[in-house]
Amino acid sequence: MRDRRSISSIAVDPELVPGARNAIFDCLRLQPDERITIITDEATLEIAAALQEQVEEVGAEHAVFVLEEYAERPLQNMPRLILDDLATSQVSIFCAQTQRGELGSRMQMSDVVNKNHIRHGHMVNISREIMLEGMRADFHAIDAHSQVLVEMARRTKRVTCKTAAGTDYSAELSSNLRWLKTSGIITPEKWGNLPGGEIFTSPFDSDGLFVVDGVVGDYLCQKYGDIQKTPLTIEIKDNRIHKLACANQELLEEFAAYTSTDENSDRVGEFAVGTNTACTRIIGNILQDEKIPGIHIAFGHPYAEHTGQTWLSKTHIDCVGRDFDIWFDDEQVMAKGKFLV
Repeated sequence: MRDRRSISSIAVDPELVPGARNAIFDCLRLQPDERITIITDEATLEIAAALQEQVEEVGAEHAVFVLEEYAERPLQNMPRLILDDLATSQVSIFCAQTQRGELGSRMQMSDVVNKNHIRHGHMVNISREIMLEGMRADFHAIDAHSQVLVEMARRTKRVTCKTAAGTDYSAELSSNLRWLKTSGIITPEKWGNLPGGEIFTSPFDSDGLFVVDGVVGDYLCQKYGDIQKTPLTIEIKDNRIHKLACANQELLEEFAAYTSTDENSDRVGEFAVGTNTACTRIIGNILQDEKIPGIHIAFGHPYAEHTGQTWLSKTHIDCVGRDFDIWFDDEQVMAKGKFLV
């Protein structure tokens, strides 16, 4: 692996320190007697160095892996050496940029995380901008608010959401499908994205029109960014894509191809409410934008290992809108993107 001193020798921008400290001390709560694995890439070394600086302050044993030193990108598989090291740690971070076709390798990593109940911070496509915004949130306050919302959601049978852009969509929920809270305070039971701030489940069924006037996920986010000027309209019937429309023909074709990858790629696997109030605007990066207060859904992999869903997919693509009105059954909990509870 890269000599730790060569990572430590990278000058850390002081502006990155508050977000990195939040990650290590508040979100992951790394202890001196624990071990942490940090997986990064050449494009994200400065952020990795800021994280490592905080790890060294804790005094925990750690290993740092730079992906390009172990395999060609895009990754076909997560290198075995990295997976083996990961299995020896209690805490881990993935802070790297995605490339097309790499979801499978990240799923291999999450399999190790889940099996070993590792407190894992997933910082995929992390950027300086996110470190200065979403990662500076008060995650303890977000956790407390998320807990209130998730308890309400667990008593709810149907969530309805609408937007001025044309979204009119409802998700039917089931007591057999669990709601999870990933507020940024990460536990051994469920790894989470950093920045955190959402509650989510897998819907039993859903129908309606969902207008994506924010961002779409995976590699499409890096390519298209904020799509407010050319929104993607998705008609959903029986929890699957029924019809797509978009003025950007290239985006339309790529999204349609992505959601046709396997038999469940066009199926709504995730239904989520963003709860990170430090995220106040779309920045064109799914890692932060899906945490904006509002609704996002994802087609494909339903995190069955956590939600209890009965089907699987090898793809997962998030879809984020703007300025939602949301009802839990008959109680309105959000108006124009602002929480009422």
